Amino acid sequence: MYGFVYNPKVLDRDGPVPIYKQVADLIRDQIERGELMAGDPVPSEAKLEKDYAIARTTARRVARELREQGMAYTIQGEGTFVGPPGAPRTPKAMPIYQKIAEDIAERIRRGEIPPNRAIPGEKAMMQQYGVAKVTARQAVGHLREQGWVFTVPYRGTFVSDPKEWPSRGS
Repeated sequence: MYGFVYNPKVLDRDGPVPIYKQVADLIRDQIERGELMAGDPVPSEAKLEKDYAIARTTARRVARELREQGMAYTIQGEGTFVGPPGAPRTPKAMPIYQKIAEDIAERIRRGEIPPNRAIPGEKAMMQQYGVAKVTARQAVGHLREQGWVFTVPYRGTFVSDPKEWPSRGS
């Protein structure tokens, strides 16, 4: 690869190969071994950040490197996937932002977050669910569209009056 071998568990942070290339190589190896198949999601920026103790910008460069190598493609707001652009994706039950929104809606239903009280903020969602800011925003937008919450600029997002909540079948 680059004339030396590095342990996949430990990145060579002082060597000549940039960290993003090392992480991209590790993911490429997973693809070549069949651990990640065409259409599977590549680990998210947040997961790469956590797993490899790297900066978000470094994680972004990993995805770019995989795209440049023809190993992956990115769909904005959904993630990076193994394979060439347009390759069918592995079916997912529900996008992650919808799973987050459903989790928060369930907490509202159970009364954990009562009406007129703030739901977790973007940073809290990013940490709890290991997602990017755009995904947290999509989750809030989804909750707002369904009527679970309303947003007050510069104050936060709050649980709506129960009369505004969607019916169970929605």
